[in-house]
Parts: sequence; structure tokens; C-alpha cells
Amino acid sequence: MITDEITTILQPAAKDMMAVDALIKQRLISNVPTISELATHIIDSGGKRLRPVMVILSSQACGYRGDDHIKLAVIVEFVHTATLLHDDVVDESVMRRGKPTANTVWGNNLSVLVGDFLYSRAFEMMVEVGHMRVMELLSIATNVIAEGEVQQSLNRRNPDISEAQYLEVVTSKTARLFSAAAELGAVAAQFDDKGRKSLSDFGLHMGIAYQLLDDLLDYRGEAALIGKNLGDDLAEGQPTLPLIRSLESATPAQQTMLRQAISDPGSVPLDVVIKIIESGDAITYTAHRAQEHADLAKLALADLPESPARTSMLKLADFAVSRAF
Repeated sequence: MITDEITTILQPAAKDMMAVDALIKQRLISNVPTISELATHIIDSGGKRLRPVMVILSSQACGYRGDDHIKLAVIVEFVHTATLLHDDVVDESVMRRGKPTANTVWGNNLSVLVGDFLYSRAFEMMVEVGHMRVMELLSIATNVIAEGEVQQSLNRRNPDISEAQYLEVVTSKTARLFSAAAELGAVAAQFDDKGRKSLSDFGLHMGIAYQLLDDLLDYRGEAALIGKNLGDDLAEGQPTLPLIRSLESATPAQQTMLRQAISDPGSVPLDVVIKIIESGDAITYTAHRAQEHADLAKLALADLPESPARTSMLKLADFAVSRAF
């Protein structure tokens, strides 16, 4: 099972992640109980905590011996959770990881406000860490993530989005926080610019690979086995790489259907779209592009000393692209 596989891969981070989970619960406490309740709802909704894990593994691989990496991991998780709360409101989502979204339970207003609370709590904790590079790294990352969110919203229902435009959104919206999380470990360990860039590059390519596979899973029947709802992107009119690639190689009649499916979500049955995608090379092409980024992620760690944490990071890159097969 995938759960067993990822648990084994992340074993070197297990002890520190227990400390991360404890600190998350502590820092979610608010004088307004609803804030804690709503934030806990989404944080405990079954995610793999890959971004905070990235902070832990990176700091271990860089030989860090202090305690700040625990706080940094919590900061990254709060930033990520805030983006999820805002995402679900913008996308009008009703389910996430098999559970009702916070906006479905508490409404859009409270979801947005608790997202703001998590952002502000994250920056409050950054000040406590007291490292200017941490502040710089995460403030830039949150800004880029917001830009990616806006661009993704603008791309919705547009069948003319190119692969390059799609990858810009993936890089901004997903990969940038992975990159920041990995670099934070090097920052904590006081690595030089070259060392920090290596970890940053690992996180960036790891994040792209992971998102490409996530978008591929939106059109694979096997995805139901790992708890992802098929057709979510299509239902939102999001032109992801499997659709973009299919539009390049499909017959004129198929292109018309795909363009309609993107511009008017729900107008073309999902099974029809999947058959069109599977009739070409879109699935293998997307998987190949993901593998390219996974390989670049692993290459970025070439100069890092051997350690259990480094091994876990390499295996994590492989895991990111193995989930569909």
C-alpha cells in the first residue's frame, strides 16, 4: 500500500515529525475556539505533510543539530494549510481527501479568515526564529504562491493555455513552497549559497514532479485507490498537462470535445474525455515530464553527504512519480 511505502520512506523524519505535530496543535490554540476547530479540521484531514517533512529531512541531511527546524516545519505547514483554505473557497470545493471542506462546514467567510490567521501565525513564528533569510525566503514564497493562484484562476476555462503557461502556474503555486521548505533546512544548518541552491533546486523539481503526477492521476481510474477524486480539475475547467498534450495530438473532432470540456465544465462526460486522453500519448508524456523533474531533483543532491535523510529524499523523488503505476 502507498501509505506503508511513504511511512517507510519517511522513517528518518518520524521522531521529529511527532514534535512537529505537537507544536502544530499548540500553536493552533486561539482565544476564538472556532479558529482552532476549523484549522484543525483541515490540518488533520489526512495529508502526508510532505512540505514540513521536507524541512525536517533537509535539515537532517545538512547536519543541523538545533531545534529551529521543528518550528520551521510548522511554519511551512501553516502556510500550506492557509493556501488550501483559500483554494477551496476560490474553487468552490466541497470535498478534500474524502472529507467535507472547511468552507462547506463553516462557510466561505470563516474559511478565508482562518486562512489569514494561519498566515499571520506563521509570520509570527518566523519572527520568533529571528533569521532574516527565513523571513525573506518565506515572504517571497507566499507572494509567488498568491501570484500562482491568481494566474490559475485566470487560466480557468481557457483551452488555449500552453504547456509553458501551465508549468509557470505549477512552479509558482506548488513547487515554490517545496523549494522553500527544502532550502530552509540548509538555511538552518548555515550552508553557503551553493549548498542552499542545491536544496532549493531539489524542492523545486520535486514539487513540479509531484504536481504533474497529481494532475495525471485526475484522469486515471487507478487514482480512486489512493483517495483522489477523478475529474476534479476538469470539473473546475483547469487545463492541466494531460489535456494540453491531448489537444496537440487529438483529431479535429476530439479537439472540439476537449475544448468544450474545458470551456464549459460538465458539458462533456468525464469518461469521454478520459478515452480521448488515453487514445494518445498524453498519459505517458505527462509521466515522462514528471520523471525528468524527479531526476533533476535527485541530481541536485549529488554533492550532499550520504545520510539516512538524504536517502529518504532520493526515495521521495522516486515516490512522487511512481504513484500512478
